[in-house]
Amino acid sequence: MRTASFHSRSSNSNGNHPVSSFSLSLLFLLLASVSASGTVPKAMSKPATGNFDRGPVIPTTPLVTFLEHVQETALATFGQKDFDPKLYVDLSLKSNLSTTVTAFHKLPRNATGSVSIPDFKEFMHEYFDGAGNDLVYAEPPDFVPEPDGFLPKVKNPQVRAWALEVHALWKNLSRRVSCSVSERPEFHTLLPLPGPVVIPGSRFREVYYWDSYWVIRGLLASKMYKTAKAIVTNLIYLIDTYGYVLNGARAYYTNRSQPPLLSAMVYDIYNRTGDLDLVKKALPALLKEHQFWNSGIHKVNVQDNRGRNHTLSRYYAMWNKPRPESSTTDKVHASKLLNASEKEQFYRELASVAESGWDFSTRWMRNTSDFTTLAITSILPVDLNIFILKMELDIVSMAQIVGDNKTVESFLKSAQARKEAIDSVFWNEENGQWLDYWISNGTGSQILV
Repeated sequence: MRTASFHSRSSNSNGNHPVSSFSLSLLFLLLASVSASGTVPKAMSKPATGNFDRGPVIPTTPLVTFLEHVQETALATFGQKDFDPKLYVDLSLKSNLSTTVTAFHKLPRNATGSVSIPDFKEFMHEYFDGAGNDLVYAEPPDFVPEPDGFLPKVKNPQVRAWALEVHALWKNLSRRVSCSVSERPEFHTLLPLPGPVVIPGSRFREVYYWDSYWVIRGLLASKMYKTAKAIVTNLIYLIDTYGYVLNGARAYYTNRSQPPLLSAMVYDIYNRTGDLDLVKKALPALLKEHQFWNSGIHKVNVQDNRGRNHTLSRYYAMWNKPRPESSTTDKVHASKLLNASEKEQFYRELASVAESGWDFSTRWMRNTSDFTTLAITSILPVDLNIFILKMELDIVSMAQIVGDNKTVESFLKSAQARKEAIDSVFWNEENGQWLDYWISNGTGSQILV
């Protein structure tokens, strides 16, 4: 079983990056493509090997655990209509946690566990600040209503007017984390960050990893280079703090990452600004991120039908419980499963799909009509490995910029090895497609003949 990811094959040519045309063409084909069903090519001769146990679990904070209980009570109190589970895990405390928990347990409840709406609203008002109140507005230092050289090829006045309206949204989405978060981190699920941020908006009140790539593409078009650098600085801070870029800057996102596009952000900013200091600051963090995606539970070894060994990467969240931001919803889906072990595996698959950024798609399901058959941890995704190839090539370029020849040599070899693995494992000559590679139920690969 496979999922088609690409419909044409790029050829290698010379450029600033070794095999750069390959990676960039494939990357943009990926971003434009839609997965479809495909056939299994003749690729592998021996089972894949890797860390296929249940994997680690990064514990959450006491506040997140408590807010999940508040979330459940809110659902019982208000009902399903217009219910947003994420709202409740984004709240911050007015009093210490033990005081708030005591007050919560004293709330009068009926037989179903719900609290009267007036009582619950009064409790919420007394003990919590609103979701998003721990972010404050930050005026972007480099915003101007119409930047010089803004979209020079766009001549149509109506289209330009619309583009400038979109450009103006940067002011609406710019924030910084309140000082209260670093002063009393145990009161918040929002994580402290050193610089200003650009948030997606609406119910998404925090920085997200791969959203930031698209944000930076827009900021560069808007000539807002300082704002773009600040976003990258925040992501580097997360690597320095946690060892990888988190899915998002919340305590409940520390158990997973997202598609690794930081190197592309840094490289794009450098190409516009020539900021050598940014490259020097980013390179050590990128080496850490590369290690994260190429070790432990993310690393899988495979052998092709010519007996050649390859190392590729997969998504694999360090979590096996309901996602706090969607806890009540996840539990409903898991209720169809029979035992605790099955539920734990399903919860890990949910979180791992969230790590992919494709949450949710039938691409990751064994049975496309059954949501509980998510199986992304048993898939080697084409796109993830292309992202990592791009990272390796970006690291080569940045190491060349700073004169680190040892890293240049090492990552040239890594990039070439990954390109060969992509061609050998993912490419289907008969279909003319790169296809995701499925490994069987956590113990090895399908043996293809």
